[in-house]
Amino acid sequence: MRPALSDYRHLASGKVRDIYEIDDQTLLMVTSDRISAYDFILDTPIPDKGRILTAASFFWFDELGVPNHLAGGPTDERIPGDVVGRSMVCRKLPMVPVECVARGYLTGSGLADYNATGAVCGVRLPAGLGESDRLPEPIFTPATKADLGDHDENVSLEQVAAQVGDELANTLRDTTLDIYSRGTALAADRGIILADTKFEFGQAPDGSLVLADEVLTPDSSRYWDAATYRPGQVQPSFDKQIVRNWLTGPESGWDRHGDTPPPPLPDDVVQRTRARYIEAYERISGLSFADWPDSADA
Repeated sequence: MRPALSDYRHLASGKVRDIYEIDDQTLLMVTSDRISAYDFILDTPIPDKGRILTAASFFWFDELGVPNHLAGGPTDERIPGDVVGRSMVCRKLPMVPVECVARGYLTGSGLADYNATGAVCGVRLPAGLGESDRLPEPIFTPATKADLGDHDENVSLEQVAAQVGDELANTLRDTTLDIYSRGTALAADRGIILADTKFEFGQAPDGSLVLADEVLTPDSSRYWDAATYRPGQVQPSFDKQIVRNWLTGPESGWDRHGDTPPPPLPDDVVQRTRARYIEAYERISGLSFADWPDSADA
C-alpha cells in the first residue's frame, strides 16, 4: 500500500518543485507541471512537464557516474501513487548555497556581462566575441541562490570563496566543469550542443559534494541543435523558449516590464512546448517517453 502525499510533511515549494519530508534521512521531491518565465509562475501548466524533467534527471544521474542524492528508483514504494513518474526519493543533505553554472558558449546573462565588462563572473574573455560564440574553454560562472521571485545574481569565484571558503569554492568549480564536460560529450554524440547548465550540490557527512536537485534537464540547461547552430544569432533552444517568445511577442499583449502577470498560454503554445521538452529527452537519452512510468503504473 503506497502512502498518500498528505502522509508527508510539506517543507517547501519552489517555482516548479515541492519538497516533502519522508523521514529523518530522506525527502520526496515532486516536480510539477508548472512553468515559469520572467520570474512569474504562469497560470497555464505544461502537461507532463514534471514527468519529463524527472525522467531526464534519472537518466543523467545514472549516466554521469558521480555521487548523487537519489535514495530510490522512479517507482520506489515510498512515492505516493498519484505522483509516481514525477518524484524522486532523495537523501536529506545540507545544500551548498551557490548556483553552480558552467558555460561553454556566450549567450543570455553571460553575454550581457561580457558586453558590459569583457568578463563573465570575473573570468576575462577574449575581445570580439558575440551572441552564441563558443568559448575558448568552458568557464565556471556561479550565481547566488535567490529567494522565490527574485533574480539569481552572477558572482565571481572570489565571492563564492568569501561565502564558503577557498577549498570548497575551488572544488565546486572543478566538479561543475567536470560534470559539464561529461554532459557535453554525451549530448554531442546525439547531435545536441549543451551551451550552459546549472548544478546544485549537497554535502555528504564527510564534506564531499553530492549532485542534487535536477540535473541537465531542459529547465536547468540550454540545449541547441548542432545541425542548425549558427554563431552570431540567438539559437532555438530545447526548453521554454517557445513560451518566452509568445509572451514577448505581439499576440500576448503583455508588457514584461510592467506589474501585470502574464496571460494564460494558448493551447498551441502549450502543445508545442510539451513536444519540445519530449524531443529533448528522447534525443538525448535515446529512450521513449511513452515508456516512462506515471501514476497509472503505481
